[in-house]
Amino acid sequence: MLRILVRLIFVFAFFAFSGCEKEDLISVSVSKEKFEFTEEGGTTDFSITTNAALWEITSNLPWIQLSKSTGTSGAATIEVTALANPENVVRTGTLTLTAGNAAPKEIKVSQKGQLYPSYNTFPIPPDASGMSSSAIELAAKIKLGWNVGNSLEAIGGETAWGNPLITPELIQLVKQNGFNAIRIPCSWNQYMENSTTAKIKTEWLDRVKEVVQYCVDEGMYVVLNIHWDGGWLENNVTLAKQAENNAKQKAFWEQIATHLLDFDEHLMFAGTNEPNVENATEMAVLNSYLQTFVDAVRSTGGRNSYRILVIQGPYTDIEKTNTLMTSLPVDNIPNRMMAEIHYYTPFQFSLMDADANWGNMFFYWGKDFRSLTDPTRNATWGEEATVDSMMRLMKTKFVDKGVPVILGEYAVGRRLTLTGTNLDLHLASRAFYLKYVTQQAIKNGILPFYWDAGGTGNNGSGLFDRRTNTVFDQQALDALIEGSKK
Repeated sequence: MLRILVRLIFVFAFFAFSGCEKEDLISVSVSKEKFEFTEEGGTTDFSITTNAALWEITSNLPWIQLSKSTGTSGAATIEVTALANPENVVRTGTLTLTAGNAAPKEIKVSQKGQLYPSYNTFPIPPDASGMSSSAIELAAKIKLGWNVGNSLEAIGGETAWGNPLITPELIQLVKQNGFNAIRIPCSWNQYMENSTTAKIKTEWLDRVKEVVQYCVDEGMYVVLNIHWDGGWLENNVTLAKQAENNAKQKAFWEQIATHLLDFDEHLMFAGTNEPNVENATEMAVLNSYLQTFVDAVRSTGGRNSYRILVIQGPYTDIEKTNTLMTSLPVDNIPNRMMAEIHYYTPFQFSLMDADANWGNMFFYWGKDFRSLTDPTRNATWGEEATVDSMMRLMKTKFVDKGVPVILGEYAVGRRLTLTGTNLDLHLASRAFYLKYVTQQAIKNGILPFYWDAGGTGNNGSGLFDRRTNTVFDQQALDALIEGSKK
């Protein structure tokens, strides 16, 4: 009997002790124990479940913000926000969760650094002086534009593609012959002082600024871009290259915008040239490149806070732009944005320089310029009705909604291998094309910028002889001027 009694006392004591232990035992769990943020920062969340009366999260990370840092028993969701990391180093830290007498839990946090250092080192307050025109108002001031092509964008240096250095005399010649705006295609990637930091050589920034000054001194409006530039951006509008290219886009435009900060509204920036985009996924990547461009320029402050920025559609192709470009970047300054497209339709007439198995070159364009002796070279598509249709598309998509459009490039190469009446007819049809495209662009509120690459030989589009600073192609020049008259 005594033995049974002792056993009962032992069992009772065991369960009594165990029950007390269970009452005092604190449990705590978290849904995530590690967070990794991109350099841009962002917000994510995790949950806490505990039976502790009180819990607390402590942190010594100033770049981390928590939606709540204390709570009571039960389940709770906490949002964790990381601020953008301005440095080009990874930063790490720990969140520590304590709950009653439970062992503290550590939640590791890390954030990538910028691929390149920030070059927006001296942002200044917004300055609206000399920047009063909205995009619509500035567009009304531009009559006819010209490209100083194959110069500042030439890979290998300004003269590498056969043109001499740009001079004030050339810009004066362009102005004297009816143009009041110049588009400057520009390369930057080849002028990096250090590829690991994306720092652009100061002497190149100075040279570009000098050429812009030539134009502004003549009262010309200027569009300065990142052109093909070796294809680092426009050939890589892909998810795989998105982070890397956005980092370089930011670094480049912070430097460009800062160096050219003092120019008034005569200077506009264009974020890309002809970005290769075929579908909605690639369009989303392009949108990120364009948003980075806008944000980088605006972040520098001063007159850049109000500068007109030009945004390119996919391939700057009208039909692709109409279909794929469903929105423009977000801009904290309203009514300071233009869109850009190019026009080389039909390609067989404008740019094609050799027959191909899919089609041959066209030498004659327009209903009144049909060859009876060389009929296989008459254009079979892309004539006047196509111009009308394409320009109307851009008017409907952008102009009618208050977004001016720049026709940043259009041209037709001269087929100087032709002779006699064939050459005469070709040149006459070429002049008609230039006049007609110019007319229809302006009729639809689109600003035409002729593509002049400087070439004066076969397939060249040069209007001016840049070595002698004289007019080379009076026929084409006359056609452009005639087309620009309202």
